[in-house]
Amino acid sequence: MIRFEDIKDKVESYHPEADFDLLRRAYVFSAMKHKNQLRKSGEPYLIHPLEVASILADLRLDVTTVAVGLLHDILEDTLTSREDMEETFGPEITNLVEGLSKISKFHFRSEEQREAENFRKMMLAVVDDLRVIMVKLADRLHNMRTLQHLSPERQRKISRETIEIYAPIANRLGLGALKGELEDLTFRYLDSAGFENLKRRLQERQAMNEQLIAEVKKTLEEQLEGFPVEIRGRVKRLFSISRKMKQQGIDVDEVYDYVAFRLITDSVKNCYGILGLIHSVWPPVPGRIKDYIAMPKGNMYQSLHTSVMGDQGYPFEVQIRTGEMDEIAERGIAAHWKYKEASPLQPEDQRNVEWVRQLVDWQRELEDPREFLRAVKVDLYPEEVYAFTPQGQVKSLPRGATSIDFAYKVHTEVGHHCQGSKVNGRLVALKTELQNGDVVEILTAPGAHPSRDWLAIARTSSARSKIRAWLHKSDHEQSLGFGRTLMDKELKRYRVSFKKLQSHPELPALIRSLGLADLDDLLVSVGYGKTLPGDVLQRLYPERTRQEKPRPGLGPVVRRALGLGADRVEVAGMRDGMVALAKCCSPVLGEPIVGYVTRGRGVSVHLENCPNLDKLLYDPQRKIDVKWISSKGAHFEVRLRIQSEDRKGLLALLTSAISEEGGNIRDIRAEATEDRRGQIGVTLQVADHKQMERLLERLRGLRGIRSVERILG
Repeated sequence: MIRFEDIKDKVESYHPEADFDLLRRAYVFSAMKHKNQLRKSGEPYLIHPLEVASILADLRLDVTTVAVGLLHDILEDTLTSREDMEETFGPEITNLVEGLSKISKFHFRSEEQREAENFRKMMLAVVDDLRVIMVKLADRLHNMRTLQHLSPERQRKISRETIEIYAPIANRLGLGALKGELEDLTFRYLDSAGFENLKRRLQERQAMNEQLIAEVKKTLEEQLEGFPVEIRGRVKRLFSISRKMKQQGIDVDEVYDYVAFRLITDSVKNCYGILGLIHSVWPPVPGRIKDYIAMPKGNMYQSLHTSVMGDQGYPFEVQIRTGEMDEIAERGIAAHWKYKEASPLQPEDQRNVEWVRQLVDWQRELEDPREFLRAVKVDLYPEEVYAFTPQGQVKSLPRGATSIDFAYKVHTEVGHHCQGSKVNGRLVALKTELQNGDVVEILTAPGAHPSRDWLAIARTSSARSKIRAWLHKSDHEQSLGFGRTLMDKELKRYRVSFKKLQSHPELPALIRSLGLADLDDLLVSVGYGKTLPGDVLQRLYPERTRQEKPRPGLGPVVRRALGLGADRVEVAGMRDGMVALAKCCSPVLGEPIVGYVTRGRGVSVHLENCPNLDKLLYDPQRKIDVKWISSKGAHFEVRLRIQSEDRKGLLALLTSAISEEGGNIRDIRAEATEDRRGQIGVTLQVADHKQMERLLERLRGLRGIRSVERILG
């Protein structure tokens, strides 16, 4: 059983000035809280936090992290409250332990690769301090070391979770030694027969391997005399060899380069010098030279790799690196504080720790560089958020996503029938933005369906496209029924049956001339208001007259009074249809415009950049070409928001300028703010776009005017 004094000695070896009183208090507190608790092995539970703390000390982490290793199960496995812990150890340690309890509540259920990647990202994104992950990895490593005491089913489940989640996270953080041990332990439980067979086969070669290592090491020592270098020889890890066998479809007898040598020297220059010398002794295997010094891996790993052919015809791998590179390869980000302690990073060194620079909040200066991991923010995935279904599946969404996006991520039909959501057990509005680690339950009902408002709530293009598709289909079906009703009414006036219309020999040609596919398309066009049923029947039955006289059309004066303005906008393919300028954006003659077919109210004309168009034009069939036609004496309303200084005579200056440019003020409101600023709202009439632009430029040039903005929407 490891003792507390062993942990203290480890910490003292790399941090002599550490707060050992904190460590001792954490040990005593843990021993008291876990008293009488036993592990599955029958051993005292205290062994586990001691082992976890020891692993963290091996990684040479700060004293706070080692203390958290001693305390990490307190909130989850004992009756200790957060308040009790905070009173004893303060908020920093309590927050770290609470973060570990939060992670323990996550349950990885799916073995799919994409789901595992999302789970890993979520774990890294959901914590506020990287030390939480470091303690969790140490906790998992000791649990894997003692997995033999659990049932075979639990062994397989925990091992799958380890190889899918925790080993890749260790790799992401550059913890090479920890990752390698986790992989070998999972191999033992997920493929025990393969593990034992490979272990036995390598043991049979042990004498030969030891001889090869000794011979190569002797040659290296002779050839590298004069270089400051440490030479280490080893057989590669079982998991690594097994993975290579599976990837290449070969047997262990065909794996030759499972022996590797690591050469540790004092400078980058010597790394390249040693590489050249090795290639002069043994011929390199083509395509197997990799320079991770010039181009480091994403997790800070740096080294030169080469495979060479030995004297006996067996290839072996050689890795060449400096001492700093070796420490970072083994301990990853946990090693970095050591190199930050002496002096700030020089520009030429920064590219070597590019990943750390992405990870660390460089805006904050750490008072004690040895406490490097304190308050390190994990923001590896700043544009993503990870949330759970109640069944434990992880869904990846963009930052700012809502329950609507989550519902459609689960399934299209779940989205279509969504009527509400619960986040972490509480009812929330559908527009509520989701946070990392949220558990989201979508409430559905058979009669629920999407609304146009959802287009403004959804953040993902996938959800928006599915909402648009549903609205389009719904509108299509409604327009088909509405068009059939309108056509039936018109047919009665012409004393023609629908069946007779269907069999009319010229109907197909008429439908094609309108750019439509079939009769259903024609009825939909009638339902939308794009096609008038009277026009259709007049072309098919010119010899017939309607039973009742058509209602007289609206005169131009009345149209102008109603704001319909058919004399100002022309609609492609429509005669006598109602046309109205949209009130939300109030287009002005000469501006780029687009038409939107409303149901039963004709065509609404909007600016091309109208903020409401995104919601309206989910159905492309409702979009229609429109263009301006000249109209003498027409006037167009424009609304302005003017920010100004609060000074005497400004309002008179403003109204005078509008009048001089030919504008007609319909309404004006002004108010002063406490900071002696003014805000003026003006509604005025202009003849066209050019006049409006001249007027805006004139107003912006007035003394005392800070900004002039046209109001849309």
